[in-house]
Amino acid sequence: MKVTIVGAGAVGASCAEYIAIKNFAEEVVILDIKEGFAEGKAMDLMQTASLNYFDTQITGITNDYGKTSNSDVCVITSGIPRKPGMTREELIGINAGIVKSVSANLLEHSPNTILIVVSNPMDTMTYLVHKTTGIPKNRIIGMGGALDSARFKYRLAEALSAPISDIDGMVIGGHSDKGMIPLIRLATRNSVPVTAFLSEERLEKVAADTKVGGATLTGLLGTSAWYAPGAAVSEMVKAIALDSHKMFPVSALLEGEYDLNDISIGVPVTLGKIGIEKIVKINLTESEKTKMQESAVAVKKTNGLLAL
Repeated sequence: MKVTIVGAGAVGASCAEYIAIKNFAEEVVILDIKEGFAEGKAMDLMQTASLNYFDTQITGITNDYGKTSNSDVCVITSGIPRKPGMTREELIGINAGIVKSVSANLLEHSPNTILIVVSNPMDTMTYLVHKTTGIPKNRIIGMGGALDSARFKYRLAEALSAPISDIDGMVIGGHSDKGMIPLIRLATRNSVPVTAFLSEERLEKVAADTKVGGATLTGLLGTSAWYAPGAAVSEMVKAIALDSHKMFPVSALLEGEYDLNDISIGVPVTLGKIGIEKIVKINLTESEKTKMQESAVAVKKTNGLLAL
């Protein structure tokens, strides 16, 4: 498998590192517009190969999309990151132009590729790719829900003082501080509902901390996080590479599912060699349905800022 990552910043480099370490891809190409930057990141990563025991070939290139040709999966991380106090939605003006150009260039050289969108505001950037490329919807995937769910499980494990390997949980809805819907009702520790262990007040705090997970890290780091986003992308790419049919919440284009239309938003799907194999239907409570509708309204409001 050949994977291209556009953007050699912290998120892009983290994606490349985790994909290489998991050793399922033959080649990873990192592309950036800054002269020599991707080449430097690739060289640094390749110098870890003998230490981390991977055989994946990592190549860096400066703005030459021809070198990305015949990629099986392309990951779009390019765009400006969040700064403290910024919302994901504030990035739309600059990042929309970047994502539109990047996706067009990638498809020119890899017309059958699967696109994974990481750039923020992620749901709107995923929707933009759907509207401007015309490729089948199963081949366009927004990353957010996989990351949000990892943050949810981290907060649950913290609250339970439990090993994180015990925890299962999922976040659906928009990839925004107010739009996320941590499904507390369905979260478990080794198949036992977390509601059996934690008070309603503590679970509300877990949900609140999950929703501001990105903003919390931006405040601490001065920029967007990168390790967890990179790990989330690597697991999604691995599921595609191995045709594993693994379930993730991702931003997918909905056409009636969850009573929503013409929107990309976080819902559970299974991933395999064709990208999104199917959207998984969860029977939501009335309260969860209301939250999903409210989240969709917010995403559509941001989508309305696009110049389509």
